[in-house]
Amino acid sequence: MFETVLIANRGEIALRVLRACKELGVRTAVVYSAADADSAAVRLADQAVRIGPASSRRSYLNAAAIVEAARQVGAQAVHPGYGFLSEDADFAEICADNGLTFIGPPPAVMAALADKSSARALMSRAGLPLSPGSVAPVPTAAAAAEVADAVGYPVIVKASAGGGGRGMTVVHSPGELRRAYTRTRAAAQAAFGDDRVYVERYLTEARHVEVQVLCDAHGNGVHLGTRDCSVQRRHQKLVEEAPAPALPAAVLDTIAETALRGALQVGFVGAGTLEFLVDAEEKFHFLEINCRIQVEHPVTEMVTGIDLVHEQLHIAAGVPLRWRQEEIRLHGVAVECRVNTEDPARGFAPTPGRLERFTPPGGPFTRVDTHASAGYLVGPWYDSLLAKVIVWAPDRELALNRLERALDEFDIAGPGVHTTIPFVRRVLDDAAFRKGRYTTGLVDRLLAAPAPGPTVTPAPRTAPAADPDATHRRTR
Repeated sequence: MFETVLIANRGEIALRVLRACKELGVRTAVVYSAADADSAAVRLADQAVRIGPASSRRSYLNAAAIVEAARQVGAQAVHPGYGFLSEDADFAEICADNGLTFIGPPPAVMAALADKSSARALMSRAGLPLSPGSVAPVPTAAAAAEVADAVGYPVIVKASAGGGGRGMTVVHSPGELRRAYTRTRAAAQAAFGDDRVYVERYLTEARHVEVQVLCDAHGNGVHLGTRDCSVQRRHQKLVEEAPAPALPAAVLDTIAETALRGALQVGFVGAGTLEFLVDAEEKFHFLEINCRIQVEHPVTEMVTGIDLVHEQLHIAAGVPLRWRQEEIRLHGVAVECRVNTEDPARGFAPTPGRLERFTPPGGPFTRVDTHASAGYLVGPWYDSLLAKVIVWAPDRELALNRLERALDEFDIAGPGVHTTIPFVRRVLDDAAFRKGRYTTGLVDRLLAAPAPGPTVTPAPRTAPAADPDATHRRTR
């Protein structure tokens, strides 16, 4: 095992990785920007190195500064978390060139899989079913139109280098395609420095199901079952659960086994997630593979009892996989909701501000992953994810009731701060969601429906009454 790991991230995931390292007896170092100087990760790490101003391009995306920080602290490995440089093959190669272990797949594998069109081609050769569409990038709007005409509308234009729900445009008719193609290429160039796009059939009533895999450098691999991530706004997830509900066990087993086969055939190493769309006929189609720890990884941990960050560290250290497939058992149901500082009534616009109150829920089988506390300043510089509430129960109904109870307890307030908690409550109250028969169209359907009247939560007697709009509140 490594002596020192540098954590090249911030927020809740930096704290999550830090805790895993400490549990394994590994010294921790974190990098931080000027905006995060007072963060929980900086306070708890063995060492902390300031690498730049608040701007992520000059701090958390500054590969040279991160490598120099690793040298300063004597780190042997870098954990990138999610987002930022976590799926940047160039950064993984820079780490290798400087004698640092990048905790993720080898640079060549990362490069092939981080490019979504390349990943589609690799997975197609590995026998995974794809959504109808182009495998290679489409170079012109005319070529995009030919693909769309062949597969039928609606289609989705996607950035080959996209991620985090960005670089995607749904097109419902031929008249919209040229403009959507041009706009998506421009957005992809601005966001990722790469304007290549591809086109595939857009499944309007589909389930978003993903599979967690662990693969070592010795050719061994296991899958840890499925997660359903269909509750999304702007292709970014709000609620996730494991295992995926209301699908036959045989279908879920086939998806999971297919995912593992694909990961092994392309030489994947580390903790990864293969994502699929499942249509109304329960046929599944490969979407993409994420070469990093996912935001929603806790639900898999809750139903398997396996610490995924521990496994990442062991695999990166060269330890053969510590699990066999027959040893993986799923127990009960886990559900996670993301608590973002966003206003659903304004298109989920970010609402930065200082938190005057922050009291997370507790109770049996309730986990809260967060870096926040009372007095914390939610700035405008980074992703709006503030906390994740994860619950476990023996069955899905109790898990949903437990999550509702936990959200009732969560007390967050600050001037101008809104959160996604009220909207998550609407999701949990939805009849289709309660039955487990929801699709990626759920959020749009709820947004199109009249919002329920405001619920006013009384303020504690010891605190002044808060503005009800500021009470209770995605990022890779």
